[in-house]
Amino acid sequence: MRWRGREGSSNVDDRRRMSGGKKATGIGGIIMTAVIAYIMSGGDMGAVLNSVISETISSSAQTREYKPTKKDEEHAAFVSVILKDTEDVWQEIFTQNSLRYKKPTLVMFRGTTTSGCGEAHSQMGPFYCPSDQKVYIDLGFFDELQYKFKAKGDFAQAYVIAHEIGHHVQNLFGILPKVHKKQKYMNKIDSNKLSVKTELQADCFAGVWAKKIDHKKQLLDRGDIEEALNAASRIGDDTLQRQAGGEVVPDSFTHGSASQRKEWFYRGYNSGNINSCNTFSSL
Repeated sequence: MRWRGREGSSNVDDRRRMSGGKKATGIGGIIMTAVIAYIMSGGDMGAVLNSVISETISSSAQTREYKPTKKDEEHAAFVSVILKDTEDVWQEIFTQNSLRYKKPTLVMFRGTTTSGCGEAHSQMGPFYCPSDQKVYIDLGFFDELQYKFKAKGDFAQAYVIAHEIGHHVQNLFGILPKVHKKQKYMNKIDSNKLSVKTELQADCFAGVWAKKIDHKKQLLDRGDIEEALNAASRIGDDTLQRQAGGEVVPDSFTHGSASQRKEWFYRGYNSGNINSCNTFSSL
């Protein structure tokens, strides 16, 4: 994919230097910690308080010492450019349908950070939080995608971002709120089935984006779509369950099988039309 040298999005919240370490402690937390330390030690309150403050400052300083590598900076630039591409495509689609596209914020972090949906961990992988309308991604996931999931290539990474933006589109269309409302009254199996439909639609939206951005800017190289399809396959529920050495249990799927994810991405790419992405018979 030809992404270098192109404009990035201004809607990126780069928290890499603020995440990955211990959480900052407020003044109330500092005093409470000091009181507990004083009771436990029987020592001088002033000395204990100074010690706790010093430790807190030191902990915060350790978090700020994070220095991104050249590869990390390249990933950050890539994310920004792809986010801008999603903005261009979805703004155009929404305008054509007499709607306004509200651009999401993408949060880049390392280790941990806070989100409107609770604490975000690197182990969670990229995700979209409808509460604050932000996408969260630990850039280390790109290494996992390549080495752990064997999904190589920059367009495999672009697919992941486009998939999460697909959830934002669902949120703006009012689909996510309806899904979450219905899931509250469902048993686990039925809730999982609805979750799969939600994820497959986001895959389809990612395919629509791929078709539109290539038509708009001619950015895709030979093999890019295969990279996206491979990534979709590698993170299918059945593939992940086999890799974990367990039994494949379709009722436990939450994102869809490898074949389903490939099918729905390609459906969106083939049509270039969001109307082809209706995975719900009713909501």
